[in-house]
Amino acid sequence: MPSIDTFAAFFGVSVLLCLSPGPDNVFVLFQSALNGRRAGLSVVLGLCSGLLVHTAAVALGLAALLATSEVAFSVLKLVGAVYLAWLAWQAFRAPVGPVSGQAAPAGFWPMYRRGVVMNLSNPKVTIFFLAFLPQFVDPARGAAGVQVLWLGAAFIAATLLVFGAIAWFSAGFGRLLQRSPGVQRGLNWAAGTVFLGLAARLALAER
Repeated sequence: MPSIDTFAAFFGVSVLLCLSPGPDNVFVLFQSALNGRRAGLSVVLGLCSGLLVHTAAVALGLAALLATSEVAFSVLKLVGAVYLAWLAWQAFRAPVGPVSGQAAPAGFWPMYRRGVVMNLSNPKVTIFFLAFLPQFVDPARGAAGVQVLWLGAAFIAATLLVFGAIAWFSAGFGRLLQRSPGVQRGLNWAAGTVFLGLAARLALAER
């Protein structure tokens, strides 16, 4: 296990990284604003579950394969780009109307799956973990794989803290906006445009 000082430093850096604008926290913000607090928090849990897989991949050395295989990287990023484009299409087509007349909020599992797919279909997350986590590994403190798992758990805790706060507060903001059908339509189009931008960014990403 990493030392307490290393663990604390890593957690602080992780919080700062989670706070910096990026695809995942923007994704959480719009999902929560459009679909409610429960939906946003479900997405956050899905994203964190995806991070478990990335952490395990680094600990087992599987991330090195993704970092060196052009085919694997390209396939995974294109899957992610298509998924984001599909979410954009859904946002553009989303119905608008009075809040009281809207359909029931999306359930936990559909939104959770969105978070998982969003995270796992982005190969740059695995490559980032491959580059980031080992920097805090101290060979003198035991097996590197075990230390990576501890560091991954700290990063997930930071993600849960920061993204959970984003989901919580953006849901209240979204409720205020959705009182107007016109604002709802604008929010849907803004979300669709952001998702399309994220899809293009992922499709054009290089290792």
